[in-house]
Amino acid sequence: MTSLFDPIRFGDIALANRIVMAPLTRNRAPSQQPNDLMREYYTQRASAGLIVTEATQVCAQGQGYLDTPGLYTPEQVAGWRKITDAVHAAGGRIVVQLWHVGRISHVSLQPGGAAPVSSTARPAKGKTFTADGFVDCSTPRALRTDEMPGVIEAYRHAARCAIDAGFDGVEVHGANGYLLEQFLRDSINDRSDAYGGSIANRARLLVEVMRAVATEIGGGRTGLRLSPITPVNDAAQDSDAQALYEHVVRALAPLKLAFLHIIEGQTGGARDLSDKGVKPFDYAALRAIYGGPWLVNNGYSRQMAVDAVGSGAADAVAFGKPFISNPDLVRRLREDAPLSPLVQATLYGGGAAGYTDYPAQV
Repeated sequence: MTSLFDPIRFGDIALANRIVMAPLTRNRAPSQQPNDLMREYYTQRASAGLIVTEATQVCAQGQGYLDTPGLYTPEQVAGWRKITDAVHAAGGRIVVQLWHVGRISHVSLQPGGAAPVSSTARPAKGKTFTADGFVDCSTPRALRTDEMPGVIEAYRHAARCAIDAGFDGVEVHGANGYLLEQFLRDSINDRSDAYGGSIANRARLLVEVMRAVATEIGGGRTGLRLSPITPVNDAAQDSDAQALYEHVVRALAPLKLAFLHIIEGQTGGARDLSDKGVKPFDYAALRAIYGGPWLVNNGYSRQMAVDAVGSGAADAVAFGKPFISNPDLVRRLREDAPLSPLVQATLYGGGAAGYTDYPAQV
């Protein structure tokens, strides 16, 4: 029986085990610049089979929260290079999550104080994190059709920067109500051009981004994160989520991606949303269409993870918050050792406290 602790390949990336560190926004990159504190944080967690970094904007317009890092300037490439070199020296593997927040932003975070961009001009009913704390998201403007090539180019350029920065690959963020999902879901996308209306049109931007990234760095170094039914960031349910995401996965299958990262249920919340009127989602059907390495996420306990991999229901399991307070999570899971509790107050912003000061038992 396959074990959670066995090695695996995600495309061109060899993992020592099947425990993945999920992307976790921590807001510790002033001026969007990766730094030495981040290097220490990620290096402490290099025993993960794979680290997926915090969400990292592909361009200045893609920023939606204070002090999140970017990956599109030479200075950012150099900063990330120190981090990837350190993780590799510690025996780890690391990919960067590429992010454009779309309408989940605020004018104070946008170049020149401009409105955020989205598939729609309707604002998200939600908050984002600025220098003034948590504030309402600003009203966006809908991207013009002629702006789409520029968005795609931003992802392609960031993917090239990722390889230049020493990353083993990238994970494109297509989940959690950010830009790409703002195009996917008909609950948000109200366009009438080639990027709106039908499922194929709403999926067009994501598919074009994935093709551009995979062409630039190789499908074997390109992953994708999806959250088919999560309602976070004012992303109400699509009218036919099963058909939508099956279309997406079918369209991407020829790229032979390194992995597909699936959030089951509500990101950071309930796995079963039937009490909220959300129809059950058939993840197994999605996996059958995809056919490649299958990474699952959301509220997995040790036993759930062991069972998922052992039964073949998943190839690997991503853990989020447990990796924050347990830099040696792989060892603790292997030994079934107790986990250190998370300090909620230090999740976002600040310095070393609640970031690099969680102890690893040695």
